Amino acid sequence: MLNNELKQTIQTAYRQFLSNRTLQPRHGQKLMIASIARTLGAIERNNAGQRDPLKSDGEHICVVEAGTGTGKTVAYLLAAIPTALAQDKTLVVSTATVALQEQIVHKDLPELMRHSGLKFEYSLAKGRGRYLCLSKLDQLLSEFSGSGSGSGFTLDLYADESPQPAATSIALYRHMADQMASGSWDGDRDNWPDTIDTADWRPITTDHRQCSGRRCPHISSCSFFRAREKLGKSPVIVANHDLLLADLALGGGAILPPPEETIYILDEAHHLPEKALNHFSHNSRVGATTNWLEQANKNLGQMLGEIGDGAELERAGEKLPAPLASAKLHLEQVWPMLEALCEFEDERGLRKHHRFSGGVLPENLVQLAEQLRHDFDEIETQLGKIQQAVQRMLEDVHSPVPLKDLERWHPILGSWHGRAENNLALWANYAREDAVDDPPTTSLLPQARWVALAEWGSAFDFEVCSSPILAAKTLESSLWKRCFGAVLTSATLTALGRFERLKMRAGTPANADYQVVPSPFDFSRAELRVPHTAVEANNTERHTNAVIDALPNLLEKTGGTLVLFSSRRQMETVFQALPGSWKQLILMQGQQSRQQLLKKHCQTVDAGGSSVLFGLASFAEGLDLPGDYCRHVVIAKLPFAVPHDPIEAALAEWIEACGGNAFMQVTVPDAALKLVQASGRLLRNETDSGTVTLLDRRVITKRYGRAILDALPPFTRRIE
Repeated sequence: MLNNELKQTIQTAYRQFLSNRTLQPRHGQKLMIASIARTLGAIERNNAGQRDPLKSDGEHICVVEAGTGTGKTVAYLLAAIPTALAQDKTLVVSTATVALQEQIVHKDLPELMRHSGLKFEYSLAKGRGRYLCLSKLDQLLSEFSGSGSGSGFTLDLYADESPQPAATSIALYRHMADQMASGSWDGDRDNWPDTIDTADWRPITTDHRQCSGRRCPHISSCSFFRAREKLGKSPVIVANHDLLLADLALGGGAILPPPEETIYILDEAHHLPEKALNHFSHNSRVGATTNWLEQANKNLGQMLGEIGDGAELERAGEKLPAPLASAKLHLEQVWPMLEALCEFEDERGLRKHHRFSGGVLPENLVQLAEQLRHDFDEIETQLGKIQQAVQRMLEDVHSPVPLKDLERWHPILGSWHGRAENNLALWANYAREDAVDDPPTTSLLPQARWVALAEWGSAFDFEVCSSPILAAKTLESSLWKRCFGAVLTSATLTALGRFERLKMRAGTPANADYQVVPSPFDFSRAELRVPHTAVEANNTERHTNAVIDALPNLLEKTGGTLVLFSSRRQMETVFQALPGSWKQLILMQGQQSRQQLLKKHCQTVDAGGSSVLFGLASFAEGLDLPGDYCRHVVIAKLPFAVPHDPIEAALAEWIEACGGNAFMQVTVPDAALKLVQASGRLLRNETDSGTVTLLDRRVITKRYGRAILDALPPFTRRIE
């Protein structure tokens, strides 16, 4: 039960915030605040101050779909911060992207403190990969200035991951070193004035395996550890889903506070299941790994010659050549086996992956996987012992090994250890025979297992992959059952008006508090139109021609239009076929960066002109173009998922095997949710108006069409 004191604190803060900002209360926002406060405030604690699992079987979870314009960020912060402080727990606000993180840290939280009367400290949490590693930067610049002992040696050891940087990159690195030395830059990638290409950033950042932590000579100036120290003092931490999931993958409490001591706010929560699958999947490239094993074996002698300690390190090192050679031999046997087993041709030509039906592997591949599991288990064990020995020597002021040699080899060993761990996880998964219900039921989930074609220089490589088909069980065990409390929110959590899709994919408890709060927008100001020229999109050529014919009559002569496509091929075909007068008005995704396209679009509209954005799925979400910037959203076809995605195909196969209907249980709800997201690009504030045009007549002619239409906001409809 929410006590009166906490209730009064929240209500006072909300009234003060509205008064100071001269805002009117929003009905949906008030409902959201009340729902979150009621759920979190009612969590009962045991004598140790933790949530009592015997008195809470999902009731500590609150799920709120908050329509566009609700003001959900203010709602969840106002409700959750006083509650977390009262419960003596850390509040972790997790968003889908770093950009949303920074908006909350630099705009929303300061504004809340300024106007609500609430007092609290907060900090931003990002992973090591967002920060410069001074040790790597220093070593890289030393190598290329000729002062390093290896002269490019570090890069050569894992050239498939970090090719040698160009002269422009070295100039960038020198500029970074100067900016760090002068205090003009803090080492945060997101605070660098220009966008840094991933190829330039990767060689100068690190991960937990390569970082020597408190043993590093640059620790006092380390951007990551400076940020990390602040976390321990903050009752409110703003993270992102990737960092949260990385923490859970390490057992929880390794990066962020332990789940048992945390209340989570998961903003844009519809992204969580997909991101969770990425974190708990495994993959390894056969050719690249074979080359790495050979290169590591060649350089092992040099490593032992430079940092050998005459004891444990050398003993472990002497045990490595045999499993390195054995793993290489077995991977060389995998290549022809995959060539024989995998089919990369279908009726439409080349496809990029071969999926093993039901996740069931041929017996000869399972046997080879077991041999590779044994090889990489031994490699990982011995590399772990070497790393521990190096770490001890880094701490020993009387170490017989020169410090500079230890510092140079530590990140290399970390990279080797990481690759060994990844391969061990992958091949252990392939060597495992999944328990299967007969007949299949929802109690046991198979793995999706497939082989993808990956570019490798001028040739190709086999990438062997595995993934759970759903993240539900993993999230249930690592997050929902462990956390003190959690709030999931987004503008799109329901599909076809129900939360069943979220429950299936994210594993949220059945008895959590599920709420849909209304948007303040007047949806009658927008029109949903299906013109008589629209045809069914299942005939690609006919549909593409119909889109080409329809667009010139639909596009506006002034203001902004957004046209969304489900495939790049169709988008480019339509663009090429349009009259030249229209091509001049179109900005197509892929021509320039998203930021540059949006800037040009807005500048054209501000000047009183007409601008048309052609975009794919990434433009259907997170694009904020209020007012004249977007008066018309044209959706070429219903956004059904690509049917050959290996995880989705494996999920559909499993549902069918369980007696379900994958199309109605997965495909249609997914498409309905994506259509809501796409149509949500139109109304971005309470005064917006315009038209959503759907050029796919299946929404009228097919049995499922009515359910999809009814899931959309209550636009005025014009079905021709």
